[in-house]
Amino acid sequence: MQILVIEDEQRVAELIDKGLTELGFQVTLAYDGEMGKKLALSKSFDLILMDLILPKINGIDLCKEIRLSLPNIPIIMLTALGTTDDKIEGFDAGANDYLVKPFDFRELHARIRALINRNQALNNTFSQGFILRFADLEMNLETKMVQRNNEPVNLTPKEFRLLEYMMGNSERVLSRTEIAEKVWDTFDSGTNFIDVYINYLRKKIDKNHSVKLIHTKPGMGFIFKEG
Repeated sequence: MQILVIEDEQRVAELIDKGLTELGFQVTLAYDGEMGKKLALSKSFDLILMDLILPKINGIDLCKEIRLSLPNIPIIMLTALGTTDDKIEGFDAGANDYLVKPFDFRELHARIRALINRNQALNNTFSQGFILRFADLEMNLETKMVQRNNEPVNLTPKEFRLLEYMMGNSERVLSRTEIAEKVWDTFDSGTNFIDVYINYLRKKIDKNHSVKLIHTKPGMGFIFKEG
């Protein structure tokens, strides 16, 4: 597995390189956003780890630019900034996961494996051209188009992934912990970023419809059903 690490602190970058190499990964290092972008777009990687604060091109802008050309590559942001707003900004830029420094290397490894495995499974799903349908809602996993009652619904990549998971697990209560692990590939459900994204999705999916699809189960989580 090929991993690109974009980290301007040389000591941190070398520690990550050493740890991942010992686990059997092949690591390429970049010490600024410009070089990271050049490498990401010129070589084939299975996953990208990037710092949020980078010289030349910051992590948020870099993530957005990489996503334009590589919409499906897993990206994990590494940063000392760990507030809910920071995480939402990273997810909105296209990051799949968000790990706050300092972190346990075992957790980083677990998240890398989870992301790579999920990405491989999704690639297999996309190749089959599946379309998900629930009530009057339709999601095309290849074109990334969503429509309700034949009206288009514009979603961010993370909103799309959240809706995909909820549609695939309809009529079942989903806890915040499960959503954090399956949609964000993170074990952190302590902040309210999940509730924030549920509200984003509600406004786009349910707001102008009498039949609501996204429901809250107080103390338990959320359920996707008609009613």
